[in-house]
Amino acid sequence: MVETARLEITALGQRGEGIARHKDQVIYVPFTLANETITATIEGQRGTLVAIEKSSPDRIDPFCPHFGTCGGCQLQHMDTNAYKAFKRERLVHALARAGVDAEVGETLLAHGKGRRRATLHATGKAAGFTQLRSHAIADLDHCPILVPGLKDAPEIARQLAKRAGPCDVGFTDTPMGLDVSVKAKRVQSETGLAEIANRYGLARLAINGEVLLNFRTPYVPMGPAQVPLPVGSFLQATWEAEEVLAALVLEAVGKAKAVADLFCGMGPFALRLAQHHKVYAADSDRDAITALQSATRTTSGIKAITAERRDLFRDPLTQYELDRFDCVVIDPPRAGAKAQAEALAQSKVSRVISVSCDPQSFARDAAILISGGFTMGQVTPVDQFAHSAHVEALACFDR
Repeated sequence: MVETARLEITALGQRGEGIARHKDQVIYVPFTLANETITATIEGQRGTLVAIEKSSPDRIDPFCPHFGTCGGCQLQHMDTNAYKAFKRERLVHALARAGVDAEVGETLLAHGKGRRRATLHATGKAAGFTQLRSHAIADLDHCPILVPGLKDAPEIARQLAKRAGPCDVGFTDTPMGLDVSVKAKRVQSETGLAEIANRYGLARLAINGEVLLNFRTPYVPMGPAQVPLPVGSFLQATWEAEEVLAALVLEAVGKAKAVADLFCGMGPFALRLAQHHKVYAADSDRDAITALQSATRTTSGIKAITAERRDLFRDPLTQYELDRFDCVVIDPPRAGAKAQAEALAQSKVSRVISVSCDPQSFARDAAILISGGFTMGQVTPVDQFAHSAHVEALACFDR
């Protein structure tokens, strides 16, 4: 049953939605701000904004015509100071729920010129991110939160989908041009794909993980190295975020003699650390480790990097393996590093640097390290997903 009601927004939830109460039930209303009075339609716990009766002083006009329909951004209507405070509070609340008393610093914005990678859903008629609360595609002509190099991404995705059928198209902007990876349940036809790649100057085009066309092998700079980019590989969303996080990691590592970089990916930290330290690096992604090993061999002026493919969820470094390191960097995916944090808590490691893209798993792992005798330093929030509810975190733990 759908009803219309007047609501008072009291706070924002972790997804950036406004929170209100109606008939003893919590209601979530996107595109609202704390201390606003609104009219909304209500269905279950979902509210849909109809009108704003009293707006927040933190409200600004969104800059994208697709905002409110496209699900790619949630917070374009929030001014910068309130936006930074929201990101910080996400970490404060997550740590408090985990029983961790921590100092959380001001949010560092690392948007740069925009996101260098994105995955768009595409058919022959539409391409974009999914619409809010829907699997339907928000058809875009361009996306202003992406780097200028991705300005043609929606049209390229539409053109590819006309040939390949409905698909997800991953784009990465590299110095060699666009690296494009298509995932489709069933590729209807590869005819004409080369013409599209030539028309838009793609560096590489892959279909379901297999390279179809490779005009210029994509490389990405990471500190002193040029790293060959595996198909569909992970990179920080913005170049600036990688630089900011790496600088914070290098500063925290300091003069440590033996360093481990766990969940290392292609080595954005390891390759920079190797300018001054010998590094052990591990990750479960075979292609990422192969790329790191290749970059290590071709980069002069760095110390040894021992890179190993290892599933750190199922096979974390044991406390005895960890004891040879005086500093360990962990940068796990959203699930966090529970098993590895437990081993670190039992080890003799004196410093751990935790980098995370999920406040809840970050807080859980922090509590584990603290239970092992570590003291947590200031937490630094880093924002790279502009106008979204996502936030990265970094903190140093010592004992």
